[in-house]
Parts: sequence; C-alpha cells; structure tokens
Amino acid sequence: MKINLFLAMAVMACSAAICACDCYCKKPDASVTTQDAKTVYIENLQAAYNGESNASAKYAFYAEKADEAGYKSVATMFRATSKAESIHAEAQAALIKSLGAEPKKEIKLPEYVDVATSLKDGIKGETYEFETMYPGFLKHARDTKADIAIVRAFENPMEAEKGHAKMYQDVLNDLENWKAEGKVLAVCEICGFTAVGDAPKSCPICMVPAEKFIIFK
Repeated sequence: MKINLFLAMAVMACSAAICACDCYCKKPDASVTTQDAKTVYIENLQAAYNGESNASAKYAFYAEKADEAGYKSVATMFRATSKAESIHAEAQAALIKSLGAEPKKEIKLPEYVDVATSLKDGIKGETYEFETMYPGFLKHARDTKADIAIVRAFENPMEAEKGHAKMYQDVLNDLENWKAEGKVLAVCEICGFTAVGDAPKSCPICMVPAEKFIIFK
C-alpha cells in the first residue's frame, strides 16, 4: 500500500509539473506574432519611405543649386542620386500599400550653403542609412522571416547608399574636376545602384542587365 500510495503521489506531481510547463512554455499565438511583425514592417517601411522621399527631394534641390553655382557635373550626379532615392521610395510605398497601409512622407528641404556642404550633407545622410537605419530594419525582417520583397526593400537601398556615400566623398575630394559638364552616371531602375560612367554589364546589387540602367549626362 505504501508503494502504491508513493507511486500515485509521484504521478500526480509529474502531471502537475507537465501542466505547469505547458502554461509557462506554451508557444505564442502565431497570429499575434505575425500581426506584431507586420506592424513593425509597416513602421520600418514608413520610416524608410519618408527618408528616401526626403533624400530624393533634397538631391533634386541640390542639383538645381549646383547648376546655379556652375558645377554642372555635380548637378548631374545629384539628379542621378535623386532618381535612385525615388526608386527606393517607390518600392517601399508599394509594399506599404500591399500591407494595407498608406505611405506617408513629410518633405523638409535643408538650407543651402554651398556645393561642398551639400556633398558633406549627402555623405552624412547616406552613412546613417547604411550603417544604422537599414541594418536594424533588415535584422528584424530576417529574424521574423519576412517576405523576400520586404527584405530586399531594405537590403537593396542599404547597398546602394554605400556607393552613394563613397561617390559623394570622391566628388568632394576632386570637386574642381566635377565643375564642367561631361560626367556620365548610370542608375539601375530596379535597385537604385548608381555608377559613374557607362552602365555595367549587370547590376552588382540586383544583377539586372545594362539595359535596365537610366543614363544621366
């Protein structure tokens, strides 16, 4: 009897432990998790869309000012990068709509100082995007196994902005040689990658052929 009583008590204790484990270790409701991730996707896409829209407007503004200052090739470059940023923004806007939200932007143009200051501002903005903003957005998208379209909406701009920042720095270091007309730039119409010179045979970011590049001169 003592053995049977001990076994019964052990079974009851084990059952209670399993019940408690189920309560504390139960997997979260998948629908809740998915909805939470979707909310963050929208928030991150909205932030990216607003940033890219402002960058596009700002670079178009800087292009006008560079033209007025006599820096014709710098103006061409800013027109090219303005287009690149608009490509990023359009892709992000489409995804925001597909997730059931409305894209929102608030354009704020900076005060113009001079061409060199415009380039420095561009370097600062692009560096923030590829070092801080997009890596955070991309990590969340990958950690939550987001659709590949969402991943690419963060990944492609991040890679393109690295090139923009380097290009701005190169131009700043050689500013007088960017004063006259004649520089040619090519922008990938899919991902916004921007090349100085003719279009490459294929985009190094999204791999589309040269025919998918827009030429600025």
